[in-house]
Amino acid sequence: MAARPSRSPIGSSRCPTIPNETETLRDPRSGFTAYVPTGSIKKGEALVTTGGGGKTTRCSVCHGADLKGLGPVPGIAGRSPSYTVRQLFDTQRGTRKGVWADLMKPVVANLTNEDMLAIAAYTASRVP
Repeated sequence: MAARPSRSPIGSSRCPTIPNETETLRDPRSGFTAYVPTGSIKKGEALVTTGGGGKTTRCSVCHGADLKGLGPVPGIAGRSPSYTVRQLFDTQRGTRKGVWADLMKPVVANLTNEDMLAIAAYTASRVP
């Protein structure tokens, strides 16, 4: 049996900390903690803040220096990591449509699934 990879929590976001309250009682105020592979937040920070050495475009160009949005471009700080990965994945596959979708296609073109997870880990860890 293979060893399970280590994982780290993304602050206090996004997986039920009290499953009964979240799943059974559907309490929207129940806390969440999302777990990602160790090192994902640091890798995501490099991709988000520098573009990862040309792999992508730094997110602040469109989403603002604090990732809280810039003009009509939405904020990505503090968003659900599953939401962020889904948006990146769908944009890369061409299934996400919308006014800004075409502008994001070259940004996500070279990202791997691991890169998308790292970006989501980092952005989810930021204060909205």
